[in-house]
Amino acid sequence: MRIELWADVVCAWAYIGKRRLERALASWTGEPVDIVWRPFRIDPSAPVPAEPLAEALRDPMVDAALQQCAPELTPGKNRERVSRIAAAEGLGPRWGAGWRASSHDAHRLIALAHEAGGTRLQGAVAEEVMRAHFVDARDISLPAVLDDVARSAGFPEGSGLLADGGGDAAVRELLLRGRAAGVATSPTFVANGEALRGAQPPEVIHAFLSGAARLSPRQLPEEVERFRHAEALLDLGDPLGALTLLQPLLDSHGDDRGTQLLAARAYFHSAQLNRALRVLEPLVTAAPDDSYARLLLGRTLQRQGDARRAAPHLRLAAAMSPHYAA
Repeated sequence: MRIELWADVVCAWAYIGKRRLERALASWTGEPVDIVWRPFRIDPSAPVPAEPLAEALRDPMVDAALQQCAPELTPGKNRERVSRIAAAEGLGPRWGAGWRASSHDAHRLIALAHEAGGTRLQGAVAEEVMRAHFVDARDISLPAVLDDVARSAGFPEGSGLLADGGGDAAVRELLLRGRAAGVATSPTFVANGEALRGAQPPEVIHAFLSGAARLSPRQLPEEVERFRHAEALLDLGDPLGALTLLQPLLDSHGDDRGTQLLAARAYFHSAQLNRALRVLEPLVTAAPDDSYARLLLGRTLQRQGDARRAAPHLRLAAAMSPHYAA
């Protein structure tokens, strides 16, 4: 069974959640488990190089962003409890991040480790990244620190791959996929389509895994999953993210009507009206009775200020589907 662990390595509860998952698995007697780390960002605006965390936390915007890490706690209560809980989980005699650091490159390193050595190497890199951030209080946004982390984890080639830009596109796409799938908390455990939010106690994680193990794995074809995630991002108001996920489908299945129509919607909602027109006009020509394509074409022309050309498409769309008349 595969467990996807969606987490930000600068979220203390992610490190605690990792330890609690390990404790839950210590008594696991079910099928073998693979843990795959997936990226999440609680503070995407964190700078490189980092700034001292104590100063950053005076900014209420930063404090609010951190609520994606254990949202059931106010940030103040979170910080009061987390050091005691970390100590109870055996995470070292000293605890406490010293820096508000961007975690993007650390996520790239973790993704590259998975590509290079699978889940075992990836888990080792994730452990060393969080140890550097929370126990050693180092700035994990810096290349030199990530080089030390990679070498300590047995991934000496990692810093060279980072320097060449490796992992950037993969992490950005995974962040979009996580958002599309509804991941909103660090950590979130996903297994066989079921999700558990937060660094729950080991017995809760164990029960969750037992329940997930009884389910049939939900493995959609990659193209279908990509399409659904793109559609979800569009519904969430992220048309540019939807287009990022759609691009491989447009490259390989560019003649698929559903893919073209979803791309046209994303172009329309991202104000790329000429691109929307280039997709919609052939669609309407090929299927004149597609009322939604006509509606979208009419609205695209309308937004371009071409009311004369828009009017017949809008009238036909309303005639075929009266609810479009509103």
